[in-house]
Amino acid sequence: MMTVVDHLNFPTSLAFDGEGSLYVAESGLPLDGLAPGGRVWRIAPGGARTCLIEGLRPPVTGLVYHEGGFYLSEGGNPGRISRLSSGGIRTTILDGLPGFGNYHTNTVAVGPDGKLYFGQGALTNSGVLGLDSLELAWLGRLPHDPDVPGYPIRLTGWHAEIADANGWCPTSPARTSAFSPFGHRVPAGHTMPPAVPCTASVMRCNPDGSGLELVAWGIRNAFGLGFLGDGRLLATDQGPDERGSRPIAGAPDLLWEIKPGRWYGWPDFVGGVPVTDPRFVPSNGVAQQFVVANHDELPLPEQPLLAFPVNASATKFDVVPEGAAGRHGHLLVALFGDEKPMTAGAGARAGRALAWVNPQDWCCEIFAEGQFARPIDVRFAPGSGELYVLDFGEFEMGPAGQVFARAGSGKVATISIREEQSLWP
Repeated sequence: MMTVVDHLNFPTSLAFDGEGSLYVAESGLPLDGLAPGGRVWRIAPGGARTCLIEGLRPPVTGLVYHEGGFYLSEGGNPGRISRLSSGGIRTTILDGLPGFGNYHTNTVAVGPDGKLYFGQGALTNSGVLGLDSLELAWLGRLPHDPDVPGYPIRLTGWHAEIADANGWCPTSPARTSAFSPFGHRVPAGHTMPPAVPCTASVMRCNPDGSGLELVAWGIRNAFGLGFLGDGRLLATDQGPDERGSRPIAGAPDLLWEIKPGRWYGWPDFVGGVPVTDPRFVPSNGVAQQFVVANHDELPLPEQPLLAFPVNASATKFDVVPEGAAGRHGHLLVALFGDEKPMTAGAGARAGRALAWVNPQDWCCEIFAEGQFARPIDVRFAPGSGELYVLDFGEFEMGPAGQVFARAGSGKVATISIREEQSLWP
């Protein structure tokens, strides 16, 4: 393994252009005293870099090359997708996407039909606003927008109660229903109409941004998105955490095949299993209840292709090219790792590694543990056997909600599959 670029500030995305040149996008998150604003760097052989564009809405979550330019995803407030020329000229394609919440507008995948597919993360952990938003390093604010359903839903009437709302709600206790503003309660049977754009979804549009439409709903945070050679669309999905007004314990990250018109279960199912199941009972011992009453009017919850280890935080992936140690066609997935103690109770660390996924049996093998601080993206260089791994950098949560992050700790490393077999399982 060899570092080819270092001193990056919390990068999230790798891309190669048509000439094989490397580009890196930094998130622009204001961690460790940095000013907010994302950047895209062009990396020359030897590691020298040139800034292509800066001042992007943080967090920048995606950078994808296609037909002479890049599709750039900015998760900010609001979310935005742009076309970026190789000369650094940005043209807005979609604006006004949901962006003020737990998760964001995510990376673009260009489909066989020429359309742009992208994930839109949930604005809450599990459908209900809570004080946990104040603990998120990339958010840290309340109130914020509630989630927007992609299918028509009817609420059960369940609501969270927070005795100490820390001045964020005019009434105490703060009673908050699902898909509702903080401190706002709605009665059982209340119907929420669908909308586009919506959250917890995969959507698509034409290359010029027209024709925005929903593909599928109920994917909590489709951070990594990509097409296989046979046209199937896959997404990594980060499972709900044990935090906030509706904590769910022990929920794994998932790999989905995204099919139009399907329901992927969020916020009441995890991988086809109801959140009322005993396996998801949080440390307070109180099992969760459903917030959606009309499950029978929705498509049956989909089943995942595989479940990653709990709290592994599966992010982006690439398809292994020919000549890669006999694993042509497999997936290589970055596992960013847990954010304990914010997202779960005490226990062993998870993630901070890479994973092979075999599409023949959807078996997952984890490797390269301890080699990276926070791997977040992986890309095979065109025409070579080298794997490029993007490391977000040092980032950990403290016991009282502190964030310990070190600016300049991000990097890009290369692994030659042929030369460094010791790293592969």
